[in-house]
Amino acid sequence: MVQTVKTTATTARTPLYAGRRRRNAMMIVLAWFAALFGMAWLALILGALLWEGLSGVSLRAFTEMTPPPGSGGGLLNPIVGSLILTGLGVAIGTPIGILAGTYMAEYGRYNKLTSVVRFINDILLSAPSIVVGLFVYEILVRPMGHFSGIAGAVALAIIVIPVVVRTTEDMLLLVPNTLREAAAALGLPRAYVVHRIAYGAARAGIVTGILLAIARISGETAPLLFTALNNQFWSTNLNAPMASLPAVIFQFALSPYNDWQRLAWTGALLITLAVLALSIIARALSSSDKN
Repeated sequence: MVQTVKTTATTARTPLYAGRRRRNAMMIVLAWFAALFGMAWLALILGALLWEGLSGVSLRAFTEMTPPPGSGGGLLNPIVGSLILTGLGVAIGTPIGILAGTYMAEYGRYNKLTSVVRFINDILLSAPSIVVGLFVYEILVRPMGHFSGIAGAVALAIIVIPVVVRTTEDMLLLVPNTLREAAAALGLPRAYVVHRIAYGAARAGIVTGILLAIARISGETAPLLFTALNNQFWSTNLNAPMASLPAVIFQFALSPYNDWQRLAWTGALLITLAVLALSIIARALSSSDKN
Protein backbone atom coordinates (compact mmCIF):
# COMPACT_ATOMS: atom_id res chain seq x y z
CA MET A 1 0.00 0.00 0.00
CA VAL A 2 2.80 2.41 0.95
CA GLN A 3 4.70 1.53 -2.22
CA THR A 4 1.60 2.23 -4.31
CA VAL A 5 1.17 5.67 -2.72
CA LYS A 6 4.84 6.54 -3.34
CA THR A 7 4.57 5.42 -6.97
CA THR A 8 1.43 7.52 -7.49
CA ALA A 9 3.07 10.61 -5.92
CA THR A 10 6.20 10.17 -8.03
CA THR A 11 4.13 9.78 -11.18
CA ALA A 12 2.16 12.93 -10.32
CA ARG A 13 5.34 14.94 -9.76
CA THR A 14 7.15 13.78 -12.90
CA PRO A 15 5.39 16.23 -15.31
CA LEU A 16 6.06 19.07 -12.87
CA TYR A 17 9.74 18.21 -12.60
CA ALA A 18 10.01 17.71 -16.37
CA GLY A 19 8.51 21.16 -16.94
CA ARG A 20 10.93 22.70 -14.47
CA ARG A 21 13.87 20.98 -16.15
CA ARG A 22 12.77 22.27 -19.55
CA ARG A 23 12.40 25.82 -18.26
CA ASN A 24 15.76 25.57 -16.52
CA ALA A 25 17.47 24.32 -19.66
CA MET A 26 15.80 27.08 -21.70
CA MET A 27 16.96 29.80 -19.31
CA ILE A 28 20.50 28.41 -19.27
CA VAL A 29 20.58 28.47 -23.07
CA LEU A 30 19.28 32.07 -23.11
CA ALA A 31 21.84 33.11 -20.50
CA TRP A 32 24.68 31.58 -22.50
CA PHE A 33 23.40 33.20 -25.69
CA ALA A 34 23.22 36.64 -24.01
CA ALA A 35 26.72 36.22 -22.57
CA LEU A 36 28.19 35.10 -25.89
CA PHE A 37 26.37 37.89 -27.74
CA GLY A 38 27.85 40.50 -25.42
CA MET A 39 31.30 38.92 -25.52
CA ALA A 40 31.21 38.84 -29.32
CA TRP A 41 30.57 42.58 -29.52
CA LEU A 42 33.24 43.24 -26.91
CA ALA A 43 35.74 41.15 -28.85
CA LEU A 44 34.79 42.97 -32.05
CA ILE A 45 35.31 46.39 -30.46
CA LEU A 46 38.61 45.42 -28.85
CA GLY A 47 39.78 43.78 -32.06
CA ALA A 48 39.06 46.91 -34.09
CA LEU A 49 40.73 49.05 -31.44
CA LEU A 50 43.88 46.91 -31.48
CA TRP A 51 43.94 46.70 -35.27
CA GLU A 52 43.61 50.45 -35.78
CA GLY A 53 45.43 51.65 -32.68
CA LEU A 54 48.57 49.53 -32.73
CA SER A 55 49.58 50.94 -36.10
CA GLY A 56 50.07 54.37 -34.52
CA VAL A 57 51.88 53.26 -31.36
CA SER A 58 55.49 54.42 -31.56
CA LEU A 59 58.00 56.51 -29.65
CA ARG A 60 56.83 59.48 -31.66
CA ALA A 61 53.33 59.24 -30.13
CA PHE A 62 54.79 59.80 -26.67
CA THR A 63 57.41 62.45 -27.47
CA GLU A 64 55.80 64.86 -29.95
CA MET A 65 52.93 67.34 -29.72
CA THR A 66 49.62 67.07 -31.54
CA PRO A 67 50.25 68.06 -35.14
CA PRO A 68 48.43 70.34 -37.56
CA PRO A 69 46.58 68.54 -40.37
CA GLY A 70 48.81 66.84 -42.90
CA SER A 71 51.95 66.59 -40.76
CA GLY A 72 53.33 64.05 -38.31
CA GLY A 73 53.10 64.33 -34.57
CA GLY A 74 52.19 62.63 -31.34
CA LEU A 75 50.08 62.86 -28.21
CA LEU A 76 52.53 64.18 -25.63
CA ASN A 77 50.60 67.29 -24.60
CA PRO A 78 47.20 65.57 -24.18
CA ILE A 79 48.80 62.68 -22.28
CA VAL A 80 50.47 65.10 -19.85
CA GLY A 81 47.30 67.16 -19.62
CA SER A 82 45.22 64.09 -18.82
CA LEU A 83 47.68 63.03 -16.13
CA ILE A 84 47.54 66.51 -14.55
CA LEU A 85 43.74 66.76 -14.66
CA THR A 86 43.24 63.21 -13.41
CA GLY A 87 45.80 63.65 -10.63
CA LEU A 88 44.22 66.91 -9.46
CA GLY A 89 40.73 65.47 -9.67
CA VAL A 90 41.73 62.48 -7.54
CA ALA A 91 43.66 64.72 -5.11
CA ILE A 92 40.60 66.92 -4.61
CA GLY A 93 37.91 64.25 -4.58
CA THR A 94 39.58 61.43 -2.65
CA PRO A 95 39.97 63.15 0.75
CA ILE A 96 36.40 64.44 0.60
CA GLY A 97 35.08 61.01 -0.34
CA ILE A 98 37.06 59.19 2.36
CA LEU A 99 36.02 61.66 5.06
CA ALA A 100 32.36 61.50 4.05
CA GLY A 101 32.41 57.71 3.89
CA THR A 102 34.14 57.56 7.26
CA TYR A 103 31.50 59.75 8.88
CA MET A 104 28.68 57.68 7.39
CA ALA A 105 30.19 54.37 8.56
CA GLU A 106 31.81 55.31 11.87
CA TYR A 107 30.22 58.40 13.42
CA GLY A 108 26.77 58.87 11.87
CA ARG A 109 25.81 55.33 10.96
CA TYR A 110 22.27 55.69 12.34
CA ASN A 111 21.75 59.42 11.81
CA LYS A 112 19.16 60.86 9.44
CA LEU A 113 21.88 63.01 7.89
CA THR A 114 23.65 59.84 6.78
CA SER A 115 20.54 58.65 4.96
CA VAL A 116 20.23 61.99 3.19
CA VAL A 117 23.92 62.02 2.22
CA ARG A 118 23.69 58.42 0.99
CA PHE A 119 20.68 59.28 -1.15
CA ILE A 120 22.40 62.31 -2.68
CA ASN A 121 25.56 60.28 -3.22
CA ASP A 122 23.60 57.62 -5.11
CA ILE A 123 22.16 60.33 -7.36
CA LEU A 124 25.64 61.71 -8.05
CA LEU A 125 26.92 58.20 -8.70
CA SER A 126 24.44 57.70 -11.53
CA ALA A 127 24.33 61.28 -12.82
CA PRO A 128 25.48 61.77 -16.44
CA SER A 129 28.94 63.29 -16.60
CA ILE A 130 27.75 65.96 -19.04
CA VAL A 131 25.47 67.31 -16.29
CA VAL A 132 28.52 67.60 -14.02
CA GLY A 133 30.35 69.47 -16.78
CA LEU A 134 27.46 71.92 -17.23
CA PHE A 135 27.29 72.48 -13.48
CA VAL A 136 31.00 73.31 -13.23
CA TYR A 137 30.69 75.48 -16.34
CA GLU A 138 28.04 77.58 -14.57
CA ILE A 139 29.84 77.90 -11.24
CA LEU A 140 33.44 78.27 -12.44
CA VAL A 141 33.89 78.82 -16.17
CA ARG A 142 31.32 81.58 -16.62
CA PRO A 143 32.39 83.60 -13.54
CA MET A 144 36.07 83.22 -14.51
CA GLY A 145 35.31 84.17 -18.11
CA HIS A 146 37.40 81.42 -19.69
CA PHE A 147 38.01 77.69 -19.74
CA SER A 148 40.72 76.34 -17.46
CA GLY A 149 42.40 73.23 -16.16
CA ILE A 150 41.15 74.09 -12.67
CA ALA A 151 37.55 73.78 -13.83
CA GLY A 152 38.34 70.47 -15.51
CA ALA A 153 39.94 69.11 -12.34
CA VAL A 154 36.92 70.18 -10.25
CA ALA A 155 34.55 68.44 -12.68
CA LEU A 156 36.55 65.22 -12.45
CA ALA A 157 36.70 65.54 -8.66
CA ILE A 158 32.90 65.69 -8.49
CA ILE A 159 32.80 62.40 -10.40
CA VAL A 160 35.41 60.86 -8.10
CA ILE A 161 33.67 61.77 -4.83
CA PRO A 162 30.58 59.49 -4.98
CA VAL A 163 32.65 56.46 -6.03
CA VAL A 164 35.07 56.91 -3.12
CA VAL A 165 32.24 57.64 -0.67
CA ARG A 166 30.40 54.44 -1.57
CA THR A 167 33.44 52.16 -1.45
CA THR A 168 34.80 53.72 1.75
CA GLU A 169 31.49 53.33 3.57
CA ASP A 170 30.98 49.77 2.35
CA MET A 171 34.50 48.67 3.28
CA LEU A 172 34.33 50.23 6.75
CA LEU A 173 30.95 48.61 7.40
CA LEU A 174 32.53 45.23 6.66
CA VAL A 175 35.05 45.67 9.47
CA PRO A 176 33.80 43.64 12.49
CA ASN A 177 32.66 45.74 15.44
CA THR A 178 34.59 43.40 17.75
CA LEU A 179 37.83 44.92 16.46
CA ARG A 180 36.63 48.39 17.38
CA GLU A 181 35.44 47.20 20.78
CA ALA A 182 38.75 45.51 21.52
CA ALA A 183 40.68 48.65 20.62
CA ALA A 184 38.34 50.82 22.69
CA ALA A 185 38.78 48.44 25.65
CA LEU A 186 42.51 49.15 25.52
CA GLY A 187 41.78 52.86 25.96
CA LEU A 188 42.28 54.08 22.39
CA PRO A 189 40.29 57.22 21.52
CA ARG A 190 37.65 56.94 18.79
CA ALA A 191 39.82 58.73 16.23
CA TYR A 192 42.68 56.28 16.81
CA VAL A 193 40.31 53.33 16.54
CA VAL A 194 39.14 54.58 13.15
CA HIS A 195 42.62 55.48 11.91
CA ARG A 196 44.58 52.47 13.11
CA ILE A 197 42.01 49.70 13.27
CA ALA A 198 39.17 50.42 10.84
CA TYR A 199 41.35 51.97 8.13
CA GLY A 200 43.94 49.22 8.51
CA ALA A 201 41.35 46.49 8.01
CA ALA A 202 39.65 48.26 5.08
CA ARG A 203 42.77 49.67 3.39
CA ALA A 204 42.72 47.36 0.36
CA GLY A 205 39.03 48.04 -0.30
CA ILE A 206 39.45 51.81 -0.02
CA VAL A 207 42.42 51.75 -2.40
CA THR A 208 40.34 49.64 -4.78
CA GLY A 209 37.64 52.30 -4.74
CA ILE A 210 40.18 55.01 -5.53
CA LEU A 211 41.52 52.99 -8.46
CA LEU A 212 37.99 52.45 -9.77
CA ALA A 213 37.39 56.20 -9.52
CA ILE A 214 40.55 56.86 -11.54
CA ALA A 215 39.41 54.36 -14.15
CA ARG A 216 36.02 56.09 -14.23
CA ILE A 217 37.38 59.56 -14.97
CA SER A 218 40.21 58.50 -17.29
CA GLY A 219 38.00 58.45 -20.36
CA GLU A 220 35.53 61.22 -19.49
CA THR A 221 35.11 63.63 -22.38
CA ALA A 222 31.88 65.58 -21.86
CA PRO A 223 32.80 67.36 -18.59
CA LEU A 224 36.18 68.39 -19.99
CA LEU A 225 34.65 69.89 -23.13
CA PHE A 226 32.69 72.29 -20.90
CA THR A 227 35.53 73.07 -18.51
CA ALA A 228 39.12 72.52 -19.68
CA LEU A 229 38.12 72.54 -23.38
CA ASN A 230 41.34 71.63 -25.21
CA ASN A 231 44.70 73.02 -26.28
CA GLN A 232 46.65 72.20 -29.40
CA PHE A 233 49.89 73.32 -27.77
CA TRP A 234 51.95 72.40 -24.73
CA SER A 235 50.52 74.04 -21.62
CA THR A 236 50.62 73.24 -17.92
CA ASN A 237 48.91 76.48 -16.92
CA LEU A 238 45.90 75.50 -14.82
CA ASN A 239 44.31 78.90 -15.41
CA ALA A 240 44.11 78.33 -19.17
CA PRO A 241 42.56 75.73 -21.49
CA MET A 242 44.42 72.43 -21.17
CA ALA A 243 44.74 69.49 -23.54
CA SER A 244 43.42 66.10 -22.51
CA LEU A 245 43.47 62.75 -24.23
CA PRO A 246 39.66 62.22 -24.33
CA ALA A 247 39.09 65.69 -25.82
CA VAL A 248 41.80 65.16 -28.45
CA ILE A 249 40.31 61.77 -29.36
CA PHE A 250 36.89 63.41 -29.74
CA GLN A 251 38.27 66.18 -31.95
CA PHE A 252 40.55 64.02 -34.08
CA ALA A 253 38.04 61.20 -34.58
CA LEU A 254 35.53 63.65 -36.09
CA SER A 255 38.10 65.25 -38.40
CA PRO A 256 38.43 64.32 -42.09
CA TYR A 257 42.22 63.93 -41.85
CA ASN A 258 43.63 60.40 -41.86
CA ASP A 259 46.65 61.28 -39.69
CA TRP A 260 44.39 62.77 -37.01
CA GLN A 261 42.10 59.76 -37.14
CA ARG A 262 45.09 57.46 -36.70
CA LEU A 263 46.18 59.41 -33.61
CA ALA A 264 42.61 59.21 -32.28
CA TRP A 265 42.74 55.40 -32.54
CA THR A 266 46.09 55.38 -30.76
CA GLY A 267 44.80 57.58 -27.97
CA ALA A 268 41.72 55.40 -27.55
CA LEU A 269 43.96 52.34 -27.28
CA LEU A 270 46.13 54.01 -24.62
CA ILE A 271 43.10 54.95 -22.50
CA THR A 272 41.64 51.46 -22.86
CA LEU A 273 44.88 49.81 -21.76
CA ALA A 274 45.20 52.19 -18.81
CA VAL A 275 41.64 51.51 -17.65
CA LEU A 276 42.17 47.77 -18.12
CA ALA A 277 45.33 47.87 -16.01
CA LEU A 278 43.60 49.83 -13.24
CA SER A 279 40.64 47.42 -13.28
CA ILE A 280 42.94 44.39 -13.01
CA ILE A 281 44.83 45.98 -10.11
CA ALA A 282 41.56 46.85 -8.36
CA ARG A 283 40.26 43.30 -8.83
CA ALA A 284 43.51 41.86 -7.50
CA LEU A 285 43.38 44.10 -4.42
CA SER A 286 39.76 43.18 -3.85
CA SER A 287 40.55 39.46 -4.07
CA SER A 288 43.49 39.78 -1.69
CA ASP A 289 41.31 41.69 0.78
CA LYS A 290 38.72 38.89 0.78
CA ASN A 291 41.38 36.25 1.32
